[in-house]
Amino acid sequence: MQLNTVIFDMDGLLIDSEPLWGEAADEVFKRYGFKLSPTQYATTTGMRTKEFVEWWFTHHKIEAKHNADAERDILQTVVDKVAAKGKPMPGVAHIFNFFIERNFKIGLATSSGIKLIDVVVNKLGIRNYLQAIESAADLPYGKPHPQVYLNCAEALNSRPTECLCFEDSFNGIIAAKAARMRCVTVPGIHDKQNLKFNAADLKISSLQNFNALLMETL
Repeated sequence: MQLNTVIFDMDGLLIDSEPLWGEAADEVFKRYGFKLSPTQYATTTGMRTKEFVEWWFTHHKIEAKHNADAERDILQTVVDKVAAKGKPMPGVAHIFNFFIERNFKIGLATSSGIKLIDVVVNKLGIRNYLQAIESAADLPYGKPHPQVYLNCAEALNSRPTECLCFEDSFNGIIAAKAARMRCVTVPGIHDKQNLKFNAADLKISSLQNFNALLMETL
């Protein structure tokens, strides 16, 4: 089936927020006596903050009664950091123009909540180009569950098989593929050589590198 819809992830794909999420997690987790290594942090990239906190608090045997406070503090810290110093990833303008010129429907499907979505969408100036914005923050399951992508396709009045997704995390790739959508991945620097990212239909080093010839391969 011909592609007519593109759905973007947000954190780490459109906005260079992953380092800021790492800073926020470090600041909050320090209060509980531990710090994640880059390798540990990478294993939970793409998770919702609630699940991210639960995973590492369980690993470090932190009482669950502290989960909600840590989640709230990380979320607010990230919002503040992105608002203050968040920068677009290379190629954001290019990729939006590419699909606007081809009259694609455009959506956003992210694990982040509405407060951060609003900050990023406004900072990037892309609100007028998005016909649907879907968050997994309040869904029963986040990525790698496909629901946020399925919700976005439904909001765009598109069949899943008409959708192309762009993701930077492995959890996001699994979510997109489970939704029966095609997926292009732009892995972070620490994941560029990781073979698991070959699960996507196409792997590129930057949004700037996507072009019509690559589109034909999909």
